[in-house]
Amino acid sequence: MSQLVDKLADLTDLRDRGALDLALVSAIHDLLQPQTAAICRVVGEAGNERWLTTAQIKADQRVPVFDSAWSDLLALPRLAEYPLRQQAGVGKLVMQSRLYPGITVFPVSSSPGTIGVLEIATQEPLSEELSRLVSGVLRLYLNFQSLLDYGERDALTELLNRKTFDGAFLKATLAQQVAVDGAPDKRRDTSCSGSFWLAMIDIDHFKHVNDNFGHLIGDEVLLLLARLMRVSFRFHDQLYRFGGEEFVVLMRCNGEAEAAAALERLRTNTENYLFPQVGSITISIGFSEIKTGDTPSGAFERADKAVYYAKEHGRNQVCSHAALVASGVLVEQAANVGDMELF
Repeated sequence: MSQLVDKLADLTDLRDRGALDLALVSAIHDLLQPQTAAICRVVGEAGNERWLTTAQIKADQRVPVFDSAWSDLLALPRLAEYPLRQQAGVGKLVMQSRLYPGITVFPVSSSPGTIGVLEIATQEPLSEELSRLVSGVLRLYLNFQSLLDYGERDALTELLNRKTFDGAFLKATLAQQVAVDGAPDKRRDTSCSGSFWLAMIDIDHFKHVNDNFGHLIGDEVLLLLARLMRVSFRFHDQLYRFGGEEFVVLMRCNGEAEAAAALERLRTNTENYLFPQVGSITISIGFSEIKTGDTPSGAFERADKAVYYAKEHGRNQVCSHAALVASGVLVEQAANVGDMELF
């Protein structure tokens, strides 16, 4: 019992969602000694859903492993390849299947519309007592995950909020450095490629929406734009609302053209969407590549200059900071790489 209490204390001491998943499978590994314990989540658009493994540990492993958050969607296993996970994902505990003896799958989704499972493989089916033990641990895990959601999500749009950005930015710069230098064992992660890009999105004439239609309609516009962002970007692109009408995207792309195409897709989707009572609105977007040794303030400054240029020169367009510098419209300033200026 004391071991269980210690494991639960370790879980609730974490503030990072990825670390929480890793801690959960480690706790299950220590408690049950299974062949495999894994947390898997469904990603991708309808019709092309895939399984992303956020944490997995096998009997002969001491440290859990996981798929990169920036994995290539097509490299991940399809949803239909794991029918037991599908059943559990809709809230049904799956045990003692004839086709999959020893596989027990528990739902771990805390948000409506999402599918996530804890899959445990053992030589013998879990007893009812052990199943109740795992279910109890999962209730605590899900409650704590809900608290993380409350602190990390914008209350209106449910996009990530500003205070979560610094950690994500640091992970992106570290991942980019590893991609350049190679991992410590000299093997590169080939599941994802490219460099990281930061984009700032601003709604054109949003003040007019609030003035003419009221703040409730203005909030509806923000909510609907957030939904357009979700359908316009890939599962691993990180979407933020920083406040007001300011949105931010952190994404990994193979070059400026790919980043620009993704942002142009959002601009077009927004322009073509009819917002209730308001009608059409447009957005201006500025973006910049995140450089090795970059700081959040440095990347934001470049993207902000690009979005400011877009708004001052017609709005409803996507502007690259690098392209503006290359054309002589903007002058690039020397970066203070040594100063880690966080928000």
